[in-house]
Amino acid sequence: MSVHQVHPERYQEQLLEKQQRVEADFAEFNIPKLEVFASKPTHYRQRAEFKAWHEGDQLHYAMYAQGEYKKPYIIDSFPVASEYINELMAALLPKLNANEQLKRKLFQIEFLCSQAGDGLITLIYHKPLDEQWQAEAKQLEQDLGCSILGRSKKQKIVLSRDHIFETLKINDREFRYQQVESSFTQPNAGICETMIEWAIDCCKGSQGHLIELYCGNGNFTIPLAQCFDKVLATEISKTSVKSAQENMRLNNTDNIQIARMSAEEFSEAMSGVRRFRRLEGIDLSSYDLSTVLVDPPRAGLDKDTEKMVAGFDNILYISCNPDTLAENLKSLCQSHHIERFALFDQFPYTHHIECGVWLRKK
Repeated sequence: MSVHQVHPERYQEQLLEKQQRVEADFAEFNIPKLEVFASKPTHYRQRAEFKAWHEGDQLHYAMYAQGEYKKPYIIDSFPVASEYINELMAALLPKLNANEQLKRKLFQIEFLCSQAGDGLITLIYHKPLDEQWQAEAKQLEQDLGCSILGRSKKQKIVLSRDHIFETLKINDREFRYQQVESSFTQPNAGICETMIEWAIDCCKGSQGHLIELYCGNGNFTIPLAQCFDKVLATEISKTSVKSAQENMRLNNTDNIQIARMSAEEFSEAMSGVRRFRRLEGIDLSSYDLSTVLVDPPRAGLDKDTEKMVAGFDNILYISCNPDTLAENLKSLCQSHHIERFALFDQFPYTHHIECGVWLRKK
């Protein structure tokens, strides 16, 4: 997204356009009244990344408009990013420009920050990072009061830590999360809180146990665990599984088991096609799995996973791609009916739409 596309005064207009698009695209499913959840119009992102643009002796932040990857737009601030990210941007740039060791061959700068002001900056280079770079970066870390991480080819230099801690307020209760650099986290913290609250509201009163596919760092898993006696979750990323386990500890949650496997692999395990050593210690027969939560990548659910999901009484589907969601619903609505449908404006001023769908077996 280019900063030139951000028009806070037109936020409600762009949100209405998304609402109308969802209502039109899903009209064939006769969806219930669309629940629309607005974002803050500015300073809503907790992640941001920029091209490090070198012009003469000066370094600048730059972004590209979609489809124009040879024409950088130099920027001084980024109104969609949190106020803390903007503060770090302003403080970081002059320090980089005053330090040849930190500036030379730097090509990308990434920010990851919490709502409470815990920050991590990743500096990515086209050069090896030596001891001199580490000494200068350590001083920069102290000057800025946030963590600095360096990356280059086959190098990841962690000066203090490679993660931040985020606190989400869910229905007047606080949940603490470790969020690791380069792993997936929800960028819009306010909308993330809203999505979790909506998911909890859908699941209230559900019988049986929950299975979650694509659980990531436990973002949904941990708050939803209060609605169920037992939760089984799957995730393929080792980093995310490790974070999810740490987040379970941070939130004193002890009714979740996590299996490191893909949704496709779990479908094979459930159908008896394959046995997996990664399920050792997990007794599938001890679970009364009645509710499934899926938050798939943009490709949506594959056919085998789609078939497995259709076997559950309740389906909670979080989607980042309306096109693949619609394709999956064509099959799922043969066995289930849609009870609730939500639009979460995770990415204002872009064409991206995040949806939530709650389905019950007919």
